[in-house]
Amino acid sequence: MSQTRYLKNMITPTLVEPTENHEAGVASGVWSVQDQLEARRGGVWPEAGVTNPDTLIESNFSTNLYEGDGSTQTITTGIDSANKSSLVWIKNRDAADSNVLTDTVRGATKILHSDTTAAEATDADTITAFSSTGFALGDDVKVNTNNESYCAWTFKKAPKFFDVVTYTGTGSARTVAHSLGGTVGMILIKNLGQTDNWAVYHRANTAAPQTDYLILNTTAATADSADWWNDTAPTTSVFTVGTDHAVNADGESYVAYVFAHETGSDSMIQCGSYTGNGNATGPSIDLGWEPQWLLTKASTRTSDWSIVDSMRGVITGGVDQRLHAQSSEAEPARATHSVDMIDFNAEGFNVTNSGTIVNGNTETYIYVAIRRPNMKTHTDATEVFAVAPRTDTIPGFTSGFPVDFVIGGRTINGADINQLSARLTSDDYLRANTTGAATDNSSNGAAHLGHNNGYFNFDGANANQFSWMWKRAKSYFDVVAYTGTGSAKTEAHSLGVVPEMIWLKSRSNAVTWRVYHSGIGNTHELRLDDSNAKTDDDTIFNDTDPTSSVFTVGADNSVNNSGYTYVAFLFATLAGVSKVGSVTHSGSSTDVDCGFTAGARFVLLKRVDSAGDWFFWDSVRGIVAGNDPYLLLNDNAAQVTNTDLIDPLASGFQISGDFTDGDYIFYAIA
Repeated sequence: MSQTRYLKNMITPTLVEPTENHEAGVASGVWSVQDQLEARRGGVWPEAGVTNPDTLIESNFSTNLYEGDGSTQTITTGIDSANKSSLVWIKNRDAADSNVLTDTVRGATKILHSDTTAAEATDADTITAFSSTGFALGDDVKVNTNNESYCAWTFKKAPKFFDVVTYTGTGSARTVAHSLGGTVGMILIKNLGQTDNWAVYHRANTAAPQTDYLILNTTAATADSADWWNDTAPTTSVFTVGTDHAVNADGESYVAYVFAHETGSDSMIQCGSYTGNGNATGPSIDLGWEPQWLLTKASTRTSDWSIVDSMRGVITGGVDQRLHAQSSEAEPARATHSVDMIDFNAEGFNVTNSGTIVNGNTETYIYVAIRRPNMKTHTDATEVFAVAPRTDTIPGFTSGFPVDFVIGGRTINGADINQLSARLTSDDYLRANTTGAATDNSSNGAAHLGHNNGYFNFDGANANQFSWMWKRAKSYFDVVAYTGTGSAKTEAHSLGVVPEMIWLKSRSNAVTWRVYHSGIGNTHELRLDDSNAKTDDDTIFNDTDPTSSVFTVGADNSVNNSGYTYVAFLFATLAGVSKVGSVTHSGSSTDVDCGFTAGARFVLLKRVDSAGDWFFWDSVRGIVAGNDPYLLLNDNAAQVTNTDLIDPLASGFQISGDFTDGDYIFYAIA
């Protein structure tokens, strides 16, 4: 039996092999015990409630930032490169070292450089081994110089995403099989034994892309030749190479990296094009989802192969860090590289620069966009939330995941409390307890969030300095940046469910925070920076509930003034992970059932029928059957340690009798 079969139902005696994963495909029939055992051995038998990991971007791509140590080290990517073919692409961000490409098909230590024509070389001190969780490095300067910063992109073989193919040239036009099972978006080919150029096919290069080619190791515009792709478009199972030495010399060995192009809500990658307009407000590209990695190149003129990603920093209205596939140059320092090229958003990306690198007037630009990691539904709260004191290592605050949103500050005094930063806008930070505009932090803003396992780019232990850290994740938490228009409108988000709490603030101007909460409805609002009770105002959320794809803002300048820039933080209930809700407290104590099993690690509580502060607690500082230290979002006061306002409860938390009776909203994380 084919190991690509997936169980759909057991109705008819005729087996039908699906064309998709077991959730989306069409398969029916009676499966024997032997069928099931064979599928289980192959790791493809579907378990109830488990999605085929090959359909999730989290399983197939990662961007990892790391610091070289000049010795040996292991990089944990979360990508299985031991059992599935993978490509790892490494670039030194601090020095002019070549791009290093190593894949599991050719094997560890076998390197290519995207910025040169060099043949394949063996370097025993680059990637020394692949594993089920990442890869190991030697001490070669291109991948592991002491105290230099690196970026590694890992692409794993998966249907409708990516494939690694090797073949031997024949000198005559031929087809080469691939296993994408879908539309081919881009192909990169390198002759392993000769100093040939890198050949590039891209589906949106020209009106007839099979007649043209690009070269990855140069900035050259597209050229026309039948000798590269034999004027034959690739199919869902093969691509065609002509007779050019770069793609098909007799007896020569080649590697091809094949990238898919898929549209739709479940797609992971898209390869398309846009036409530049030469304006600072450039084209807006609709992908149907937010990207995390983007490769762009002008195909009609000489230009860089520019790569940006959300880990290094694609800042809405701020500096975007870029590297180039065709160049060994280092990444420009943030302090001297004040270029805003691209903004990512919930539906795709916007071009934000009039320069020819991304937006020359009437020029055609091709792109490859990879989806943000928001396809997996998390069941473990420690994967998406952490609270930690500052340590003596970098990053200063350890989370165990890339941080997308952070509340940071000291607990012993209020000078530095309630600083809010987001990866999407991390050239600045806001304060929850003030109405002030965002404070510029462009010299190191994105660097603070540029870690795979934490936040803060300085070390030095400090037990009185804490960070509360969130990861953007499906059905749990999201961040949206937008610009106001002055008229009621909707803003797209990628939470995937209806947000139950939204914090809104202008980044550019001094206006109050606005808060939507399902516990008080769309006709009322709260302010994060004060203790006031809920108020009725239809100009804030336009008396309209958010949906699973958009939220609505009215015409008030605090949420939608023309030209103002804003950020919104969206929170939702995710079973066993987080709970957004409301409760009426009365008497000596009130149990708040959040559906947890081991209590809450974080609790935010606010009275809404009368004035009341925004209290928050966490289990690191203490949620115990006794005094529980609390801080206030709406005030910069030092934490209070001598009160017992909440108590632990396995299913959530308990409000003690020391709280005044009344109506409360809350947000808790397991």
